[in-house]
Amino acid sequence: MQRNGRATYGEIGATVGLAASSVHDRVRKLEARGVIVGYGPRLDAGKLGLGLTAFVSLITNESCGTIAPLLRDWPEIVEYHSVAGEECALLKVRTAGTEGLERVLERLRAMPEVQRTRSTIVLRSRWEEGDRPLPTLDREAV
Repeated sequence: MQRNGRATYGEIGATVGLAASSVHDRVRKLEARGVIVGYGPRLDAGKLGLGLTAFVSLITNESCGTIAPLLRDWPEIVEYHSVAGEECALLKVRTAGTEGLERVLERLRAMPEVQRTRSTIVLRSRWEEGDRPLPTLDREAV
């Protein structure tokens, strides 16, 4: 399912050696447990005019829990990760270009909670989440 979210239960069953009904039951159980958290299309940001991806680290004078809700509705921020270390958060930002990134950084720096930012502009993404399946957990090592 990670490789092809549109595969039918029959196709998945043929791959893993189960009947389609068994695959259906297992998928429903995974959904109920919250392992499968959603379905949807993966979009090419560049083809939508969002050709610049940057990671922005935030150093704040507030906790991440305080600042996260303030950034929730910023459309340019596509991911927000609380992180350990000097930085409080790592943001994945997508804009049309450097001018858009500059506007995001200006807005962030104008917030009283933000002490400073550190930005890394992505030159090329080799792969992103969703391009590769999650690793299989070695149950013996847990």
